Amino acid sequence: MAVAQEANTDTSGRTALLAACVLVIFLLAMTVTIANVSLPQIQGSLSATRDQVAWVVTAYLVANAVGLPATGWLTDRFGSRRLIVWGTIGFSISTLLCAMAPNLETLVLLRAMQGLFGAPVMPLSMALVMAAYPRSQHGMVTSIFGIGVTIGPIIAPWLGGILTEDYGWRSVFYFCLPFAAMACLGVIMVIPKDRPQAMRRLDLRGFIFFSVAIACFQLMVDRGERNDWFDSVEIALECLAGVICLYLFVVHSLTWRQPYIDLRILANRDLVVGLLLVAAFGMLSYSPLVLLPNLLQNLRGYPEEMIGVLLAIRGLGMTLGFVFLLWGSRFDPRIWLALGFGGQIWAGWEMALFDINVTYFQLAWTGFISGLGIGFVWVPLTVITLGAVTPAQFPLVTSIFHLLRLFGSSVHISLSVALALRTSKISFAEIAERLQPGRPALWNMETAIPSAQQAMPIVREIGRQAQMIGYLNAFMFFALTAVVAMPLILAVRPPRNQG
Repeated sequence: MAVAQEANTDTSGRTALLAACVLVIFLLAMTVTIANVSLPQIQGSLSATRDQVAWVVTAYLVANAVGLPATGWLTDRFGSRRLIVWGTIGFSISTLLCAMAPNLETLVLLRAMQGLFGAPVMPLSMALVMAAYPRSQHGMVTSIFGIGVTIGPIIAPWLGGILTEDYGWRSVFYFCLPFAAMACLGVIMVIPKDRPQAMRRLDLRGFIFFSVAIACFQLMVDRGERNDWFDSVEIALECLAGVICLYLFVVHSLTWRQPYIDLRILANRDLVVGLLLVAAFGMLSYSPLVLLPNLLQNLRGYPEEMIGVLLAIRGLGMTLGFVFLLWGSRFDPRIWLALGFGGQIWAGWEMALFDINVTYFQLAWTGFISGLGIGFVWVPLTVITLGAVTPAQFPLVTSIFHLLRLFGSSVHISLSVALALRTSKISFAEIAERLQPGRPALWNMETAIPSAQQAMPIVREIGRQAQMIGYLNAFMFFALTAVVAMPLILAVRPPRNQG
């Protein structure tokens, strides 16, 4: 592959390449989440229903998931420079057009274009940087690179909320344009020229089977809770189509001489262990970012500014984790994996012990520990996964890396939200059943049925407590996910340190 040739650039050239790629990744990561907080205003401004406006997020996720696996073939076909430059430019133009979208249909289409243009940019940027540096420096490089990947989703919801409230939903896209311009200029000036090394034909059948399977599964996990999962014909059909297409893709890939994705790469034991940990890492990355803002707004009445500060504290923990690994990456990566996943277990367990009167300090320190754990996991996980393959395989492996990370995040968020909602309904029914008028210890009355005016505050409090129980169950699920991932660390073999 074109990216396989390790760059013989000097230190300044490598540094410039790293800076440009981190800026591009920050732009992509920020744009993904900054629009999410604007959905209520987009819904009102464009006269859409709640289900219709959700396609603004769904279209991006589906297009991104479909485009990610194509990174390897596109790099072979067009070269890494052309792919990352035109991908960044296309993403930036799509962002500008999103801000000018006249209706919901156009906005959804443009968000899908954002997803397609941005899909190969993130894994290819990572592959370029890792190929430019010797393996002995991969830990340090990954620490720096990880800041751009994870900090964007932390600060974007906070900034998006402020911008939307003060200037309207279009402002969140306009806000991204200066970063987009700098990213375009950076990649044009810095990305080294290369030539495509292979002109192999696209395995069209494999591409169609895999794209349909990924799109169906992404739609299923993103829309499942809104449509009541398998009670919905749509969700059942998406699941069935995804399973069939995935089966056809596997059979076709194992029998075709030049498959779209060569599944023989999964014969690499160390790579498979790394990818399983990547999926677990994705599951733990963003679930608290979805659960906590809703909990704090609905049950505690926190303003968006205070919620933004809490998310920033989690981001601070991530950043410190990355900075610490600039030095600590020289040690056995299994140590940091154990500390990182152990931090998620600790933070999840403590969050599962919250009550309705949870304090700001409790929220801050658990968020910090969770973020620190993410920072500890990201660096060794990247080094282990890429250390299991050759530089020629970096584009393919990094695309699978980010696909599993994002898909794992979508699955875990959907399951967490479903668990919180369903267990809160069950808890509401159980608590309400025990609060019968004939129980004087609870109602403080003998047999009289309370009036509507007396009952309403009690019903509201039952609802708040039931919702809190649902969130606590979701936090416990978060901790258990980290527990399940821990045994995989025992199967990790540190990559050989190649200069």
